[in-house]
Amino acid sequence: MHPVLSVIFFTVASGAGFGLFSLLFVADFFALGGGFSRAHLLVGGAIALALIVLGLLSSTLHLANPKNAWRAFSRFRTSWLSREGVFAVAFMPLALAYLACIAFDAPLWLRHASGFLSAALAWITVFSTGMIYACLKTIRQWNTPLVPANYLALGYASGSLLLLLGAVRAGLDATPYVALAGLIVAIAAVLKAIYYFWIRSPGLTPTVNTATGLTRAGVRLFDSGHTHGTFLTEEFGYQLARRRASVIKVLLFVVGFALPAVMLAAVLRGSGAEAAAAVAACAGLAGAVMERWLFFAEARHVVNLYHGAQRC
Repeated sequence: MHPVLSVIFFTVASGAGFGLFSLLFVADFFALGGGFSRAHLLVGGAIALALIVLGLLSSTLHLANPKNAWRAFSRFRTSWLSREGVFAVAFMPLALAYLACIAFDAPLWLRHASGFLSAALAWITVFSTGMIYACLKTIRQWNTPLVPANYLALGYASGSLLLLLGAVRAGLDATPYVALAGLIVAIAAVLKAIYYFWIRSPGLTPTVNTATGLTRAGVRLFDSGHTHGTFLTEEFGYQLARRRASVIKVLLFVVGFALPAVMLAAVLRGSGAEAAAAVAACAGLAGAVMERWLFFAEARHVVNLYHGAQRC
């Protein structure tokens, strides 16, 4: 697939925003590290909402006619894209209600109820975003439960690193935040490694033989039917050299997972904790961008089998 920058920004920013908001509620509910002050909770919530809103708005930029984006809400029963939009919209008033409860010192049960519901909707929204791709049987690299699992893990990993930065700047005990971020980043790294091994499984790769049903002998396409590129070949026929993909994967694991782990250890040591937390957050987001670019670039639509490709 041709990687679209607006969609990459959307999935990374909104995933980090939803992850940050959910984990901010967890930190508030359990008073991790002594608990954030009212002002810090409001600032953290505002940053999370800004990431979510900017991400959702950027998702319309790749549309040929962005003003028709509202139509995505009309197919809730059959479309994961529609469900994502509906859940994201439902999340907003609950998130604002939670922040209002914090600002105006509302009863604790109301604050916790609105926070829990908004955190649950945030989780469901990120899951729905992953399912938009996971439900597509025509792209083998996406048609797996590993896709929504990776979307959730990476979104919450980015959110946990941003939360850690906020905790360090607020002067809280960073130990529980380091433990939380370390656990989620480790889970994200393991899931991403499993995903990369899975998409390379040769037995699961569609070929011209399986596409045509002629499996007793080798099948070769003599004519692709087009002398020039089409929408299908340009949008779904993106070519990525395996060597280049391998280099980006190494960078992804070094920048997106290993570097944040090193910075988490530096935060625990105490010296330069704020700078280390900032590097960890930036590295986590940079790794998420690389992961998402590869996610699209490595996807191979089965239509390529009818335009000269021998396997997808």
